[in-house]
Amino acid sequence: MSTGKVFCITGIDTDIGKSVVTGLLGRYLLGRGVNAITQKVCQTGCKGISEDILLHRKIMGMALTDEDRQGLTCPYVFSEPCSPHLAGSLENTVIEPQRISEATQKLAEHYDVVLLEGVGGLMVPLQVDLTLVDYLQSFSYHHFLVCSPRLGSINHTLAALEILQRREIRLQGLIYNRFEETSEIITADSREIIAHYLSKFGHRPKIADVFGHDPKDDTAIPDFSTLFDAVL
Repeated sequence: MSTGKVFCITGIDTDIGKSVVTGLLGRYLLGRGVNAITQKVCQTGCKGISEDILLHRKIMGMALTDEDRQGLTCPYVFSEPCSPHLAGSLENTVIEPQRISEATQKLAEHYDVVLLEGVGGLMVPLQVDLTLVDYLQSFSYHHFLVCSPRLGSINHTLAALEILQRREIRLQGLIYNRFEETSEIITADSREIIAHYLSKFGHRPKIADVFGHDPKDDTAIPDFSTLFDAVL
């Protein structure tokens, strides 16, 4: 049985726009006839169905799926809004990598593309001795990194790029989330510096600009075509 491709969406920090970007990527693919689904590695700070999965479905303009209700699209949901390793510990649960990967595999057997959203940044611990990037390093997923022009983003972005390079994780594209843009000079300079270091670290992906998402405007979906060149 052929399986779909998995694209992982991580960010340079928490609240950087990963969930909105994942939803927009999903809507873009659906609009081009690609049978796509989103997944979340794990979710903290809520109960029941993952809040990020609910946001994905809203942006994608689709109802919850059977896979959502079965927990396949978010294998772990914890109520405490903190790091996954701690949130799990507070509920006497250890996050098992195999449970996440098996859920991803099941989704990939029924969808052309699985968009797997990370949690926090790359170095967030899923277990005390297992970070998100440790987990991702075990797979050959295509990787998208979400960054922004906000204060501190250059440092966080360059650190993430170096981590990806050292771990030999393939970077498919960088998504520049301009929703919090406050200064044209800072925004332009940050983008230029980040593009420079993309090349310096040996990455050759495209940069896609995202200017936020208006849920009332169904047509305002960024053109992500260059991000998927030669892989779809």
